[in-house]
Amino acid sequence: MQVLRTPDSAFENLLDYDFKPHYAELTGGVRMHYVDEGSGPLVLLLHGEPSWSFLYRFMISDLVKKGYRCVAPDLIGFGKSDKWDNPDAYTYQSHRDWLFELITGLGLNNINLFCQDWGGLLGLRIAGEHPDLFGRICASNTFLPTGDIPPGEAFLKWRDFSQNVSKLPIGKIIQGATVRKLTQAEISAYNAPYPEEKYKAAARKFPLLVPITPDDPAAAANRAAWNGLKNFARPFLTLFGDSDPVTKGADLLFRRYVPGSKKQPHAIIEKGGHFIQEDKPQELCEHLHAWLQS
Repeated sequence: MQVLRTPDSAFENLLDYDFKPHYAELTGGVRMHYVDEGSGPLVLLLHGEPSWSFLYRFMISDLVKKGYRCVAPDLIGFGKSDKWDNPDAYTYQSHRDWLFELITGLGLNNINLFCQDWGGLLGLRIAGEHPDLFGRICASNTFLPTGDIPPGEAFLKWRDFSQNVSKLPIGKIIQGATVRKLTQAEISAYNAPYPEEKYKAAARKFPLLVPITPDDPAAAANRAAWNGLKNFARPFLTLFGDSDPVTKGADLLFRRYVPGSKKQPHAIIEKGGHFIQEDKPQELCEHLHAWLQS
């Protein structure tokens, strides 16, 4: 089992992504990259599958201008972070532990969390376990699965595709779940972290780690995290896209079970695909800013 590190040259001259890189050395000898820009109230931006912090480039710039500090890590196996070449290195628990180590290592607290896709599967898990670290939570196109509710057809088709396609087309996957047409430069930026197929082990493995049965290895821990969220009385907002078949309806579960979601300005964003940060970054930031200032 080998740790791979994408050459820095792969990330040169990325359009709209000129943030200074920061790195944290984590247990197991892996290095996690994160963006840390601006000053003011902290907003933690967590990406999912198979994207990286490039997804947040527009939101980071906008939120920094609005007076916030933005921290946006690349999960291990993604972006500028180190990548194991063996899929067996990746479990739901290992991803959770690496992220939690970054959060505690940086001393982050009173966190305003914005999470999408696997950013929610990890961020909401940690929030359910350690609610005192979080001031507010915004969930967007995400969920916290326990395997007790059968997955939808859209997810099962994606899971099957991810395991059977010979070469995982990262940039095309992002485009396929985005409403607006990405430029070739943007698609290339999503491909940049993966110069060879062996760098994509984490992206390959993530779909298999989503609990889809009640006895999944991560199911019990996620149920326990839900118990924490069901007592989370601080503000909890949902901003879901209207064009995401994978997570459609999950916002209603959060609004039903999380007490902090009551009387919050929830919204369904029109023409917002799964990767809503690409489709509607300015609108997301406007919602967040108004909510954080309220």
